[in-house]
Amino acid sequence: MRKNVGALYAFPIGLWITLFFVVPISVIVLYSFMAKGLYGGVVFRFSLDAYRELFNAALLHTALTTFLLAAVSTLLTLVLALPAAYYIARSRFRNTLLLLIIIPFWTNFLIRIYAWIAILGNNGFLNALLLRSGITHGYAHFLYNRYAVVIVLMYTYLPYAILPLYSAIEKFDFSLLEAARDLGATRTQAVFRVLLPNIKAGITTAVLFTFIPAFGQYAVPQLVGGRDSFMLGTVIARELTVSRNWPLASAIAAALTVMTTLSVLAFMRLNRSAGELIRESVP
Repeated sequence: MRKNVGALYAFPIGLWITLFFVVPISVIVLYSFMAKGLYGGVVFRFSLDAYRELFNAALLHTALTTFLLAAVSTLLTLVLALPAAYYIARSRFRNTLLLLIIIPFWTNFLIRIYAWIAILGNNGFLNALLLRSGITHGYAHFLYNRYAVVIVLMYTYLPYAILPLYSAIEKFDFSLLEAARDLGATRTQAVFRVLLPNIKAGITTAVLFTFIPAFGQYAVPQLVGGRDSFMLGTVIARELTVSRNWPLASAIAAALTVMTTLSVLAFMRLNRSAGELIRESVP
C-alpha cells in the first residue's frame, strides 16, 4: 500500500499537466498537420501546407523581429533588475520595497497597458510635459513603434526579473566582496568575478521568466506597437480570427513552442557548463 502512495500524490499534478498542457499542445500539433477549411477551421486531411508557409519571407521577418524585441527587452530588464534587487536585498526596508514590486500584480494587465498609452500617447502625460517645458514644439511619437513595445515589455516583466534575483542575492555572502576588495580587486571586478557568478541561478531564472513570455507576447504589440513591431503572437491571433487559417496558426504556435523550449535548454546547458568551469577553476 505504501508503494502506491507516491503515485497517488503525483496523480493530481499529473492530471493537471495532462489536461492543461499535454492535451492542448497535442491538439495544436495535430491541427498544424491538417488542411485549411474553406470557411475556417480544419479539414482532417494530412497536409504540410502550413509548415511550408512558415518559410514565407514576411513571416521569417516577423520571427526575427519578435526575437530581437524579446531579447532587447530581456537584456534591458536584467540591467534594471540587478541593481534594484541588490538594493532591496541590502535595504532595511526590504519588505516594504518587495510589496511595492508586487503591487502591479494587483492591477489588471490590460489596465496597465492602457496606462502606458495614456503616458506615451500624443495627448499623453509625457508629451504634455515636454510641450510645457518648451523642449518640443510638437507631438513626439512615443507610441505605436518598437520602442513603446520594449518599454512596456520591460515594465511588465521587471517584477518577474527582480524577485528571483533578490532571492539569489539575499543568500549571497557579502563578506566575499570585502575579501575580493582586500585582495586588490576593484568594485567592478568584485561584482563581475564574485557576485554575478554566485547568483547565476537567479540570473538564469530572471532571463527565462522575462524572455519566454515576451517572445510569445500578443497584447503589448497589438496595443502599443506599430508596423515595425509586428510579433508572432499578433500573427497567430490574426490567422485565427481574420484569415481563419487554423493550420498556419497552429504551425506557428508549434514552432514557437519548439524554439522556446530549445532556447531554454541551450541557455541552461551553457549556464551549467559555465558554472562547472568556474567550480573547476577554484582550487
